Amino acid sequence: MEVNTRLFGSVIIEDDRIITFPKGIVGFPNMTKFALMYDSEKSDGKSLQFLVSLDEPEFSLPVLDPKIVSPDYDPVVEDELIMPLGGFEEGALVLVTVAVPHDLTKMTVNLMAPIIIDIKTRNAAQIILNDDSYQIKFPIYDILAQAKEEAGKAGE
Repeated sequence: MEVNTRLFGSVIIEDDRIITFPKGIVGFPNMTKFALMYDSEKSDGKSLQFLVSLDEPEFSLPVLDPKIVSPDYDPVVEDELIMPLGGFEEGALVLVTVAVPHDLTKMTVNLMAPIIIDIKTRNAAQIILNDDSYQIKFPIYDILAQAKEEAGKAGE
């Protein structure tokens, strides 16, 4: 499938790279098909990525692995919320959404509503946790800046 995206221009998405959200994502229930993308010139795909809607290619959602900013992140997810996604035989990919305001120092992630993707079936859902210990607006700018500084020192 060829898609003309706002962030990445025209790209071809192979069928085996399509992630399906049967119930859509929070706030966007009609968007069910997505692809996970990143800028290969600026990233290795292990930090900021984008869930790009294949239903509305102008829409993309910045996401990242929550372990990058909260190494002990281990939410309890109720089985009935994720079992319809698949058997998780090959595991799950957990991502959190990133809010990127004009003032980057105020960048946050939503640890209360992780996105869980079954690696084998590529079915996904955004789950709202029933756990007050996780923040909706967890500040990450300082954490990312420190990690970048440490990576620079390690490369010297």
